[in-house]
Amino acid sequence: MTRPVLKAFVLLAALAPLLTPPADARPGGGRSMGSRGSRTYSAPPMTRTSPFAARPMERSYAPRTQTPGMNAPFSRPANRPLGFAQRRPFLTGFAGGLLGAGLFGMLSGHGFFGGIGGGLSFLGFLFQVAIFGFLIVMLLRWLGNRRNNAAPNAFGGGSFPGSNPAGGAPFQGGFPNGAGAPQVTISNSDYQDFQRLLLDIQAAWSAQNMRALSTMATPEMVSYFSEQLSDYASRGARNIVSDVRFLQGDLAEAWHEGNMTYATVAMQYSLIDVTTDSFGNVIDGSKTERQTVTELWTFVRADGRGNWILSAIQQTG
Repeated sequence: MTRPVLKAFVLLAALAPLLTPPADARPGGGRSMGSRGSRTYSAPPMTRTSPFAARPMERSYAPRTQTPGMNAPFSRPANRPLGFAQRRPFLTGFAGGLLGAGLFGMLSGHGFFGGIGGGLSFLGFLFQVAIFGFLIVMLLRWLGNRRNNAAPNAFGGGSFPGSNPAGGAPFQGGFPNGAGAPQVTISNSDYQDFQRLLLDIQAAWSAQNMRALSTMATPEMVSYFSEQLSDYASRGARNIVSDVRFLQGDLAEAWHEGNMTYATVAMQYSLIDVTTDSFGNVIDGSKTERQTVTELWTFVRADGRGNWILSAIQQTG
């Protein structure tokens, strides 16, 4: 029985590259990769098209910089007011000392204020408890009123920096007019370029046309695409995406860095995604069932003279 079992294991090992679904499919392979300038490792704002936080970048040429929460000292946001305890540390410490001393006095049998009548009277004890409770209620009410009065200004009127003021409302067949971060203007022709690049990059990927991909993406992204396609070739497999249909999208953020302009857009599209072997047999995906994908694509161009090219793809959720 051992020899047939051994032969079966050898056969499975030889067929493993074809029997195991490829980890990567479609351009980007369902991973977060690329560079977004200085914002590579910060999450883009959420939008209606992409209402969940983007997954962190898994592969990037951009160097990592120190981020808050990782060996970095805590700093208070500039637009958040100081709390009462920070603005009046002496009064806070003094009040805390009184409360602490009063509690200690009650626990030791001397009463909150040293005891009324020596702390031997039960009525006096009840009176002390009432006073203590009244002080606590008033203190909590006072702090609550101050917090409510300060709340409207804590986050700049309820909007997050860099987010789409319109909330990234979904749309059909194109990007919304005038959406995006205020510091960069993204025109209708820019949105058309983003949609065109989405379709053209998918087509060049399926055709394994590296020359075409190199004109539509940064060298970093082209290197990732080349690595993915080489991995398929080593397995004797090929990934083909077809009938790509753009569904909706909106702008997450856009900004300048030096002479470069970046724009991160959330795009939802559907497609037929299938992986075949060298004989055309399907080993992953389906030739008839459509998949719906939502991703964040970042594009970059040189101001005034360059075309938009893809610099990063991020997964959502």
